[in-house]
This record gives sequence, structure tokens and C-alpha cells, in this order.
Amino acid sequence: MTDLQITLFGAGGVFIVGVFSYNKWQEYKAKKSVERAFSTDHDDVLMRDGEAPAVDAQEPVLRQEPRFDAAPSAKAEPSFGAPPPAAVPDAPVHAEPSLGDAPAAPAPVAAPPAPPVQEVSAASEQATSLVDPLIDCLLPLSLEAPVRGDKILPVLQTLRLVGNKPVHFIGLHVNGDWEPITHGGVYTKMQGGVQLASRSTALNELEYSELVTRLRGVADDIGAEPEVPDMMEVMAEARNLHRFVAGHDAQLGVNLHTNGAPWAISTLLLALEKQGFDVRPDGRFVMPDGDGGFLFSLSTNVTLAEETTPRLTLLLDVPCVAPARDGFGAMIACARALVGRLDATIVDDYNQALSDAALAEIAGQVQEFYQEMEAADIPAGSTRAMRLFS
Repeated sequence: MTDLQITLFGAGGVFIVGVFSYNKWQEYKAKKSVERAFSTDHDDVLMRDGEAPAVDAQEPVLRQEPRFDAAPSAKAEPSFGAPPPAAVPDAPVHAEPSLGDAPAAPAPVAAPPAPPVQEVSAASEQATSLVDPLIDCLLPLSLEAPVRGDKILPVLQTLRLVGNKPVHFIGLHVNGDWEPITHGGVYTKMQGGVQLASRSTALNELEYSELVTRLRGVADDIGAEPEVPDMMEVMAEARNLHRFVAGHDAQLGVNLHTNGAPWAISTLLLALEKQGFDVRPDGRFVMPDGDGGFLFSLSTNVTLAEETTPRLTLLLDVPCVAPARDGFGAMIACARALVGRLDATIVDDYNQALSDAALAEIAGQVQEFYQEMEAADIPAGSTRAMRLFS
């Protein structure tokens, strides 16, 4: 055997011993990591006697209604009824102010007997509005130890959107209430949620894959283990919810047409201000609802460069206005007031005059529409509806 062969054999032996030693070291590190992850012997100042109340170990019930009280890992799939028979146009349609083409009301889901009425804190209500089991994909996060909101908020801020779908996080405070993560709070559990659908699209596979990847990074940074739902189930829920949103994306418009010469824009501005309209920065005229929102909007149907217009359009975004506010009734009352002020006629998109009987029929259809949304547990004008129809 030559010196070269002996040298090669020796180098090979050293290499094999090195690889074997490295693998043993990796096994040892993995074993220690697992032992630390599942160890219950935490000496954390947050868990010492007398400094924090005991926390109920059961999974939270994020809603008080019995229909949505399933644990996050076994989320119930609400039914939104069959998809509408025809595709919904991309642009708001108000050629004929009618809701006659709205899909049938969703089939109600049988609910178990109602639980005893419980007092719900404002923080819990806010948490449920942020992470809603009906319109969000729930993402439970198990914490290795209690965490402070101050430390995890900067990390959570890095995951606020996937595509155009908002992502929110809530935490189980040591006082036993679920609440939005805040500075000064201490949390023993967390829950994330990504909205399944919006007015424009449903959550898709690419967005969900991005969410899972980014969520795992966030979980690693805050010392948590995420529970990721099955993608196929999530996609089915997202498509189902978006069908409901598309089928109830109703906007009603009525027009005012001048009976004489076109109106001067400067004259219109004065009349609309007297009627109570506000001018938004984007140039839209809106009728305030008294709580920071608005009931309906008004368009002059011309660009800012034009000096006159023969036509005004009042538009009601039906799912975004609560029935109690009677948005359609308020819009028609405003139109009638402007008829006298501007010498105009209420017409449809084909310049056909709308009679009182026709307007009353439309008002009845609006009420049926509200009943359908109520039956689906997405009341018009509610926080849930405003999130979906944004």
C-alpha cells in the first residue's frame, strides 16, 4: 500500500468520524429543544403566586350566539345559501332601482338552545368584531409562556394584510377576557384571523400560502406555535362567503333630471349645502348619518371641469346602512326636497319618471333584502357587513 493510499484512507476515516459526531450533536440539540418546548417547569415572574389570577384553560368562545360557539380547531361552516343565478356586474348598477334580482334568502342553520345570557365586556365584543368566526379564518396560537403586549405588538404589526384581506390578532388576557392586543396587557393565549372575503375577491391559495409562511415567522418571533387550518377547507369557506357577498352587493340609485336648463354647478353647491350634504375630499357629496358615517351619496355626473349638469344621481349602498336608519326612505325624502328646490323630476336611468307607487314597491324590496341579510347573521350596517362590503 502506497503512502498516498494510506493518506487517503486516513482522511476518509477522519471525515466519517466528523460526520458521525456532527449528526450526534444535532440529535442532542433537537432533543434538548423538544424537552424545553414541552417542559412545564417555567420559572416566569408572570406565573408566580399572587401576581396573576388563574386562567380558565378551555378554548374561548368568541361569540355569544350559539351558532358560532365552536372552538377554533373545529370551526362550524355557516351556510350562506345557494349562489345567485346570474353573475353580479363589477360596477354598481342602478339603471332600474329595483332589488327584484336579489338571490333567495340563505337557508337558516338550525341552532341549539340558547345559552344563559352572559355579560360581555366591551373588550370582548371588540375582540369578536376583529376576529370573527363567521367571516374570518381562525388561526389559534399556543404560547410557550405568557407574553406582554408591548413586546409582541411590533412583531404583529408586520402581518396586517395578505393581498387585500386584513389580518387581526387578539389575546386571552390574564383577567380571563379576550381582547385586542394592547400595550400593558399580559396574554396567555392568542388567536389570529384573516378575512375570508371582501367585496372584490375571496381569499385565494396564493394569499393563504403567503399568510401561513409569514404567520410561522411571526410565531417564531413571539414564542408561539400556530395551528394552521387545512387549505382546501379554508378555500371552500372563502368561496362560499364571497358568493354571498357578491349576491348581496346591492346599490340603489335614483336620478333627478332638470325640467329646464342645466343647473350651474355653483348654484348646485349652495342648494346641496342647504339640504345637508357634506363635500368629501374626493369631490363626492354625502349625507351624514350623525355618527361619523353617511347614509347615501350624490354625484353630479360631470367632471370638475364642467360648469353645468342636467342630472344628479343619489346612490344608496344598501348592505352598508342599517335598516333602522331607513337609508332608502331618507334618500327619497331628500330627492323630493330637491325636486322643489331645483325644479326637477325623479327618474330612472332611462329618464322614465318614477311614480310614488314604484318607489313604494322598491322600498318593500329593500326590506326583504334586509331580512335576507339578517337571516344570514350579517345584518346590514353591522360591523360584520361593513367589513365584508368594504
